[in-house]
Amino acid sequence: MLVFAASDKGGTGRSVTSCNIAYRLSLAGNDVAYLDFDFGSPTAGAIFEISKIDCGADVGLHSYIGGTISSPYQVDIRATSDRSGLRMLHAKAGRLALFAGDRGGAEFPSSAEKVRRCIELFRRLDQEFKVCVVDLSAGRSHALHMALNATAAPEIRSIPVRWLVFHRWTRQHIVAAHSLVYGNDGLLDEGTRAGHGREALQDAIRFVRTAVPVLNSPLSADRPAQAKWLRTCNDELKQLALRNRLGHSATLGETPVEPVLQWREQVISDADVSGNLANAATVEAFDELARNLTDDGVWEGL
Repeated sequence: MLVFAASDKGGTGRSVTSCNIAYRLSLAGNDVAYLDFDFGSPTAGAIFEISKIDCGADVGLHSYIGGTISSPYQVDIRATSDRSGLRMLHAKAGRLALFAGDRGGAEFPSSAEKVRRCIELFRRLDQEFKVCVVDLSAGRSHALHMALNATAAPEIRSIPVRWLVFHRWTRQHIVAAHSLVYGNDGLLDEGTRAGHGREALQDAIRFVRTAVPVLNSPLSADRPAQAKWLRTCNDELKQLALRNRLGHSATLGETPVEPVLQWREQVISDADVSGNLANAATVEAFDELARNLTDDGVWEGL
C-alpha cells in the first residue's frame, strides 16, 4: 500500500502525525517505509530523533530521483534513533525504515525521467514493505505533481494508493484543505490530467483533523463562558467542514491538542503515556488512524 500525506499549508501536523501513524503501524507487525518527499524541508529524521540525518542525508531521495545514485539511502529507525524508547523492539513489531531527503535539499521541478524513477521506487518498496508512507511537501508542490503522475502509471495501478490530507481544526485550514483537493489545479484536477479517474481518486482521499481541542476538559468546567464559546466555535467548524466536503464521512480521524507535540514534535511511545508525559487519548487517536488507514471498509465510496 502507498499512502501519500499532503497538506495545503505548513504547520498542519502532517509530518509528525504521519511519523506517528507509521510507528503505530510497525508496532502492529507491519513492515513500514517512511519516504521524506518534503523536498524543501526533509526533517523526518528529527522527528524520529536520528541526529545524523535530522535535516536529511548527504545523499538521499533528491539524489536518487535526480539520477545521481542508483539506490536510495535508507536507515533502520530502531537501530539508528538516538532515543532509547524507539530502539526497543516489541516481539511482534515490524520493520520501520526511513528514506531521507538530501541535506540542504530544495524543491525541484518534475520531469518524465523523475516520474519514472518514482515509479520504480514505489514498485520496489511495495514489494518489500506492507505500507509505504510518502510525506509530500505542502501545497501544490512538485512532489505532489510527481506523486500524482507516478501513481497514474499502469505499473502502479495494481497497488492500493491512499491520500491523506491534513488540516488543523480552524477556519482557514478547513478552507485551505478544500482548495487543495477540490479547487482549481488542486489534487483532483491535477490527478485527472495525470490520468486518474476523478471519482476513483476522490474515493482514495480522506482528511485528517489535527490539534482538535478537547471540549469537556476539567479546565472548561472552571470557565463556563469559555467552554460555551468553544462549543459554539466547534459547531461552526463542523458546519464549515460539511459545506467544504470535509465532513465526518470524508474524514479518516482526528488528533487532540497534545502539549508534547506542541512543544516537541516527536513520536509518542506507550512509555510517554505511562510516564504521564503524553495523553493516552493522543496514542489512541494514532492507533485509530493506523487501523482506519488499513481497513478497506473505511475506504469504500463516500
